[in-house]
Amino acid sequence: MNQNKHKILLIEPPFNRLFKYTYSLDRYPLSLGYLAGTIKKETDWDVKVYNADFYPKSEWIKVSYLTGLGFENYLANIKDLSARIWGDVKSTILKYKPTVVGISAKSQNFVSACMVAKLAKEINEQIIVIVGGPHPSMVGADVLNCKDIDVAVRGEGEDTIVELLRAIDVGTGFGGIQGALHRRGNEIFENDPREFIKDLDLLCFPHESAPEVLIDYDKYPLSAFRYIFATRGCPGNCLFCGSKNVWSRKPRFRSPENVICQIKGLQRMGIKIVHFDDDTFGITKKYINALCNALIVHCPGLTWSCELHVRLVDEPTISLMEAAGCFKIQIGIESGNNKILEEMKKGITIEKALAACELIKKRGIQVHAFFIVGFPQETEETLSDTVAAMRKIECHTLVYSIFTPYPGTQIFEFCKRNGLINDDYNVALYNHQSPTNCFCMYLSPERFRELVSNIEKMVDRKNSLDRIKRVVSLNTLRKIQELGIAKSVQKGVNMLTGR
Repeated sequence: MNQNKHKILLIEPPFNRLFKYTYSLDRYPLSLGYLAGTIKKETDWDVKVYNADFYPKSEWIKVSYLTGLGFENYLANIKDLSARIWGDVKSTILKYKPTVVGISAKSQNFVSACMVAKLAKEINEQIIVIVGGPHPSMVGADVLNCKDIDVAVRGEGEDTIVELLRAIDVGTGFGGIQGALHRRGNEIFENDPREFIKDLDLLCFPHESAPEVLIDYDKYPLSAFRYIFATRGCPGNCLFCGSKNVWSRKPRFRSPENVICQIKGLQRMGIKIVHFDDDTFGITKKYINALCNALIVHCPGLTWSCELHVRLVDEPTISLMEAAGCFKIQIGIESGNNKILEEMKKGITIEKALAACELIKKRGIQVHAFFIVGFPQETEETLSDTVAAMRKIECHTLVYSIFTPYPGTQIFEFCKRNGLINDDYNVALYNHQSPTNCFCMYLSPERFRELVSNIEKMVDRKNSLDRIKRVVSLNTLRKIQELGIAKSVQKGVNMLTGR
């Protein structure tokens, strides 16, 4: 490493590890991977990525722990910079000695991002702290209320971070850099927004620079690098979602050829399963058809997973996806009650959602079902409908969340208008598994917690049972493999191990 180079350390703040030190985000954060690859290509800065939410020997995360003892640990850790997790962060910054610390922040980990910024300034007040990610895109200049943050970036960050680093190189300041908000003295300046990247094929492939830039690269499981984007932007208008603030509602597509090129690179690494990390896979049936046909031709033997909207589920689409190697689909059902779904602006009914799941299952594809409890109009009856749907659906995993109104979303403003959010709202206290969450107009916090505690136990029981079944199935496949008939079952082993 050239010691005379300017250096930037990109950090994913701890979140899971605030609940339990051995909980982990077992993946290479794509947002930081895109930034790191772009910085390497477009500047002469030395760049490293540090996922402070990664632990090499991670534990399975239990929902009931997150809402119990885990939440107590979380509250303690966000108040104590001497906690073990912050020692890890501090030692990494000290070792690397960056000129700039760049932090990716979501609303739920923004308090963690602020603590990382504080640590950086305590180490060296000359370090420039830049924060990007969904939260700055949602709330804008409010991010700079944290005095340890010098610059915030709204929207896509690849082009903005390059211009910021070039400005630091020549000392011209940050005025005029589109997408940036910055502090100069006691004043805060908000520059014009930046246009979205039109040609996504120009973006780098994050996995290519990972061996060089990712701290502790060799400690990550191979599956940490299987995540890819094929699109940016979601045409949906769900009231609780802030995706449109980050990517807009106008979809942009990578060409199937470009996606295939990235997948082939992942395959050369030894990865046999990829996950499309898009908000909604494909977005249009036309693009799904083009991409799946390309996968069939160019990536035979690949298995993959995605998140899919109910409205895209039909027999021809699912059959083609299965033929192209899709083995798992995450699907947002959210509620078992049609009135709640209507209030959410999901654009689906529970009947259509359950039918979609049944169709997917018939094709032999796993279903991972997302549910949200505690929407403002929630009642005991609507919660009961959701529990009934959770029990009825045959899925591999229930992905459970408590409704959380994130600043910048339409539903956040609804909650403010209806007195469910006060002026002292502290984003640090609320996340999808926070026991303090209750934004219901018709349920008291005490009754809501009583009801959802039972739901959380049911979710853990169901997921634990399915996990045991998968482990037993995996061990059975391995026994068969040991008997010398590995070829016929290798695809099944790969699917179960995530390789």
